[in-house]
Amino acid sequence: MLAIGRPTWPKTLKLAVLAVSATFAAAALIPQAASAQGSSVMAVSHKSPFNCGKTFNANNWTPTHNPSGSIDWQNYGSDTINGETVRATAAGTAYFYNLGNTSYGRYVEIRHSDGTRTRYAHLATQVKAAGSSMTVSQGTVIGTVGSTGGSNAPHLHYEQRTSSGAMDTSPTVEGVTVSLGTKKAIKSTNGCGGGGTPNPNTPESVCGAGFTVIDSAALTGGRAYLLYNSGNSNNCVVTLKTTNLGKGSAVSAFLEPQGADRKTDSGSFDYYAGPVKLAAPGKCVKWGGSVGSSTYTSGFEHCD
Repeated sequence: MLAIGRPTWPKTLKLAVLAVSATFAAAALIPQAASAQGSSVMAVSHKSPFNCGKTFNANNWTPTHNPSGSIDWQNYGSDTINGETVRATAAGTAYFYNLGNTSYGRYVEIRHSDGTRTRYAHLATQVKAAGSSMTVSQGTVIGTVGSTGGSNAPHLHYEQRTSSGAMDTSPTVEGVTVSLGTKKAIKSTNGCGGGGTPNPNTPESVCGAGFTVIDSAALTGGRAYLLYNSGNSNNCVVTLKTTNLGKGSAVSAFLEPQGADRKTDSGSFDYYAGPVKLAAPGKCVKWGGSVGSSTYTSGFEHCD
């Protein structure tokens, strides 16, 4: 049984949740006692929470893993998981939380169309601030792998829960069931474009070192991302395609600090538009992009 990735959990998650503001308490996401799924079947089909083509170990270890039945996604071979992009395993509404240095740490819960839920814990970064929510598609980027909260090594703690909140103790991803006490290497098909071909780029790889996703917006055929570099106060916008990959098609990305001129990158691109970078210390920014006729334009926001 691997020591890597085993989180050090409090005796009860409830104490950690009570430390969160009343806003989070009202969201009614206090973890329930772990239990078997019983006869309820998860109707939503889940992919791996990582970029297309990436393989990591899904470890449903027992005993003493809390909650029982959750998966710790861990290193596979020479591929380390720390800092990896985390994607929604199925479509739904994502809610963002931060329990600090206890329990789940930074985590996301996604509520799916059939009432089931998935959780993604110990994140290093999130694409939305704690207390925010957003609609996600299968494959939408929601954060990056880290070791926040009650964790002793970088890994992704992942749960599948029924509509009643009970744990599915044998979760299935990519058609592979990971039963209690098993560890399986699973290759991701999440975030792949048409024909199973992935976009080889991520928002971070396009914008460069030091940039972290702070917001994103869905487009038909892609997604626009806003990133920020706290080291130099630069913002960066990139629009990634998810269809017609490797073929030139209309894509754009723009960034506009309040009180300054808008900067745009647009054209016929194979994979993405951008990066569009501008410094905007202490200023609100308007940002967005387009894929074909699908467009997104934010208001002036992210004013820190």
